[in-house]
Amino acid sequence: MKTASATTSILFLSTLVIAGMMPRHGDAASFDCTKTDLKADEKAICDNRDLNDLDVKMVTTFELISGLLPMGNRGELQDQQTVWLKTRQSCNADNDCITKAYDARLKALKSVYDKIERPL
Repeated sequence: MKTASATTSILFLSTLVIAGMMPRHGDAASFDCTKTDLKADEKAICDNRDLNDLDVKMVTTFELISGLLPMGNRGELQDQQTVWLKTRQSCNADNDCITKAYDARLKALKSVYDKIERPL
């Protein structure tokens, strides 16, 4: 049982690493950095490569998990994402706060992933 869990975790982390290597077009994955009406947190993410990378990782993870969940559970995941976005926005331009928000969200998404039933 532990081997299956370890294999699953390795596959999950490998997916995140590969997603992190995907080419980007100067924008964070979840919003357009060229817009003039960016919120303070969005501007901070666009201006900081590390935060941008965390955004890409979080969005990739969110989309991966959303695709694995049964239809009835996707709404709850989206609701959690909306709450999290408000938390991130409350950080304004504080890079440390934004980083902590992403770290917490990625940890929460990993927990959701670990609970998904898989056929093997």
